[in-house]
Amino acid sequence: MARGVPGGYRIWDNRRRKWWGDVYELCPDDLLTELNGDADYQKVTALLRRYRALKR
Repeated sequence: MARGVPGGYRIWDNRRRKWWGDVYELCPDDLLTELNGDADYQKVTALLRRYRALKR
């Protein structure tokens, strides 16, 4: 689940009860759709890697 935090959005992991990944200024639509839909681990990880690379 994506949640708004000061400065952007973060991903909240309900199973581990902690934040997962980086802070994003803008939450990409395809990442948000995957998180709120099937939440397939491999797809989410691939999307995070892609957006993390774009931040650099």
